Amino acid sequence: MAYPKNYLMHSPICTRTRSRKRVADGLDNSHQDSYRPCIITRQRRASRNKAINHDRKLDSGEVYSYLEKLWLSFPEDKKSSFAHLDPLWYTLYSENSNKEKVLNWIKKKDVFSRKYVVFPIVQWGHWSLLIFCHFGESLGSKLKTPCILLLDSLEMADHSKQVEPVIRKFVLDIYRNLERKEETSQLRKIPFLVPKVPQQRDNRGCGIFVLYYIKLFVENAPESFSISDGYPYFMKKDWFSYEGLDEFCRTLDSFK
Repeated sequence: MAYPKNYLMHSPICTRTRSRKRVADGLDNSHQDSYRPCIITRQRRASRNKAINHDRKLDSGEVYSYLEKLWLSFPEDKKSSFAHLDPLWYTLYSENSNKEKVLNWIKKKDVFSRKYVVFPIVQWGHWSLLIFCHFGESLGSKLKTPCILLLDSLEMADHSKQVEPVIRKFVLDIYRNLERKEETSQLRKIPFLVPKVPQQRDNRGCGIFVLYYIKLFVENAPESFSISDGYPYFMKKDWFSYEGLDEFCRTLDSFK
């Protein structure tokens, strides 16, 4: 797939561009840092920091790269129930000129054949995790309830309320682009849920938390769950320990 040339990825600290090769074919994991003097290259950064700290800010290229490598580490029987979407797609979708391209890329992922679709998104410089659950099931199902989960490691005031309308419009467009038969009025009633999950202790570690949410969700997600019975048992404030997060950071470091 081809991304728009010179597309910029934003973070609160600096702005980065993906390499031309990554932009051209959407396959290479590398990116070039070329916008502001505060930026250091990945090679220099790696030599300066021997291990990844979970207070480190990740840009879209880094989240994409780590996600792809993390995905390869999952067993095939787990991956068969999941799909994952490129972290850059949500940002591209917000631009009208790229919306149709993004929806067609998602169409090729066949998301309605998977139980769960994990999708890291960045809004206002903050990473959170979208999980589309049971989108291939009937909207009236009691055993496999279609729903949208938003996992946020930095529960900001009204954040979920601010992103919900955009996410719901995004979901509507996905259904319409796939020519599904569900009525718009039904789709607007898909539950949008924000579980209370472990929170970051700084203002920079959201990307690491999103990747760890993905790892643990893929490893522990049930075959199905009904929202009438509550969230899956593990989706609580004490879902994981910070010691486990530290170990995960060392695992990410091994992906370099």
